[in-house]
Amino acid sequence: MTKRQKTEMKIMNAEDNHSEAVDENAASQTGEPREYSSDQAEQANAALIELGKEVEDLRDKLLRSAAEAENVRRRSQREVADAKSFSIANFARDMLGVADNLTRALEAIPDDARNSGDPGFAALIEGVELTQKSMHGALQRHGVQKLEPEGERFDPNFHQAMFEVPNADIPNNTVVQVVQAGYRIGERVLRPAMVGVSKGGPKAAPAATEAQTEHGDSAEPGPPDEIATRDA
Repeated sequence: MTKRQKTEMKIMNAEDNHSEAVDENAASQTGEPREYSSDQAEQANAALIELGKEVEDLRDKLLRSAAEAENVRRRSQREVADAKSFSIANFARDMLGVADNLTRALEAIPDDARNSGDPGFAALIEGVELTQKSMHGALQRHGVQKLEPEGERFDPNFHQAMFEVPNADIPNNTVVQVVQAGYRIGERVLRPAMVGVSKGGPKAAPAATEAQTEHGDSAEPGPPDEIATRDA
C-alpha cells in the first residue's frame, strides 16, 4: 500500500469516528434510548438490586430505632407516674402505726366513761376522733386506701388470714372478721388486712383477681402469722 493510500484510509476512519460521535450526541439530545451490551445491563441490574437491599436495610433500622425510642418514652412515662404515685409509700407505711394507735385509743375508752358527761373527757375524745379523721383524709388525698373487707371473698393479694371460723351458712373463704385494717396505694399493698375467714360453708363463686390469674395464687388462707397476731 502506497503512502497516498494510507493517508486516504486515515481520513476515512476519522470521518467514520466523527459520524458515530455525532450520532451518539444527537441520540442523547433527542432522548432516544441508547443500546447497552448484555454485560452492562447485568451490571446495572445488580447495582439496582444492591441499592434496593441497602434501602430496605436502612428502612428496617429506621423502624427499629423509632420503635425503641417509643418504648423508651413509654417506659419513662410509666416510671415517672410510678414515682409520683409511690413516692410517699414509705412515709405512708410509717404513718399507719400512728393511725392504728389513734384507733386503739378510741376503742380503749369504756362506754361508761363516754357517757359520764365530763366536759373535759368529752373534749379529749372529740379531739382524738378529729385527729384520726384528719389523718385518714390526708392519706386518702395521697392515694392511700383503707382495706376493710368484711363480707368479701378472701383475696390473698390484699388479705392475710389469721384464723378460720366454722360456719355452714356463709360461703367458704369469706372474710367474716377484720382484726386489723389493711391499706394500699394504687395496686401496691402497704399492709394486708388481717382477717378471719369462714370455713365449712358452701363453695363460693370463683372471683380470681388479675394478680391471682397471673401468678396462679389460690384463694385458700395460709397458716396464721404468729408475729402479726402478736402485733395486732
